[in-house]
Amino acid sequence: MKKIDNNTKKQKKSVYMHSYGCQMNQSDAERMLGQLLTIGYERTDDITSADLILLNTCCVRESAEDKVYGKIGEIKHLKQKNPRLIFGITGCMAQKEGDALIKRAPHIDFVLGTNKVHELIHVVEEIQVITGRHIVDVLLGDTELPDDVPVQRGDGLSAWVPIMYGCNNFCSYCIVPYVRGRERSRLPEDVVREVESAVTDGFKEVTLLGQNVNSYGKDHKKADFADLLQAVDNIQGIERVRYMTSHPKDLSDKVIETVKNSRHICEHFHLPVQYGSNRILKAMNRIYTVEYYKELVKKIRKSVPNASITTDLIVGFPGETDDDFAQLLDFLREVRYDAAYTFLYSKRSGTPAATMKDQVAETCKKERLHKLMEIQNEISLEINHKLLGQTVEVLVEGASRTDDTVWTGRTRTNKIVLWNYQGTEQKGSLAEVAVTHPQTWVLKGELQNS
Repeated sequence: MKKIDNNTKKQKKSVYMHSYGCQMNQSDAERMLGQLLTIGYERTDDITSADLILLNTCCVRESAEDKVYGKIGEIKHLKQKNPRLIFGITGCMAQKEGDALIKRAPHIDFVLGTNKVHELIHVVEEIQVITGRHIVDVLLGDTELPDDVPVQRGDGLSAWVPIMYGCNNFCSYCIVPYVRGRERSRLPEDVVREVESAVTDGFKEVTLLGQNVNSYGKDHKKADFADLLQAVDNIQGIERVRYMTSHPKDLSDKVIETVKNSRHICEHFHLPVQYGSNRILKAMNRIYTVEYYKELVKKIRKSVPNASITTDLIVGFPGETDDDFAQLLDFLREVRYDAAYTFLYSKRSGTPAATMKDQVAETCKKERLHKLMEIQNEISLEINHKLLGQTVEVLVEGASRTDDTVWTGRTRTNKIVLWNYQGTEQKGSLAEVAVTHPQTWVLKGELQNS
């Protein structure tokens, strides 16, 4: 590909970037922005003044695609006003749709797939030189992003650090393996180096990212996930280590023990079960059984008694019966999660579940979801009430979104804590808060003298 000269590189330009979807997409966006800064771009929140517009897309649900298409339509008039404006689509929807995006919206200049994040500079430079050209690159390969890609993180407290890309699980409702490719693990030394860099830059917490972090290292066999956790835990200056997402079928006893014996790995296990009956789990291609999952929870609670356990649940999967749903509610009452992220099943074209028989009516889905949330909210409140009067350690995040006098932070177990600002707290510091009013979703308390 042709490159522009250095004089062009030095010209300051602005980029408007909007990223949809998961944390991996957010991490990709940071890598794209990092590249653009090296060729003279600065980020702007004003889409109307941008020289480059990037939509980093998601396609997990068709509703996510609808939002992107709406935004693409809005940008058409900006291209008409400014023909030199560069407009690109990246991310999972770009990977899935490819050429079809430009056929539908010719004002799009380029489409880059999930495995091509590191090619962004070359694509932008070529379009700057050759106006009117469309570029589409969505080839999925077996390699991960190069480790020399610059990263421009936000001003948050937690740094996203991808440890692997892709997914091998092919759950019947999920599009991710088709748009992210097969699992590829980064080398442990490269992950450790990135975490060390984030700590040097002032980040107190890192979140290790992967579609299934528990299968880390199965390809290169240099280290497994427990080994990687141990290595990151030993990094000087790190305060907290989190990770996501964790597939139950691959969570090993070694990982549980590593969390138990660590100094900085948070005692929070997000363990998406998705459903509570074996029949539906089999239809989802989740591999494990309800019985296996329950034993896994018992192991966690025996080894790390103070851990919080959260999950994801899908209601209304094709073929779900009243009996299946009753089993799910019984399962919920038995396992007793600290919190559950609940979703209505929605068809995702390109997945096996989208063409399954016995699709559940929307009214039935909503009724079941309401019932499930009622039960889970009761459980969450009961669990949080046990913290009444206790003092918890929080990583201070700053003022809450709605009130500058109320500050917020999270416990190691990922519970949100609110308290009245005393004037001594500093963002990024650790503070002790006595819980005075436990609620379903948050803990309210009073800052303790340090």
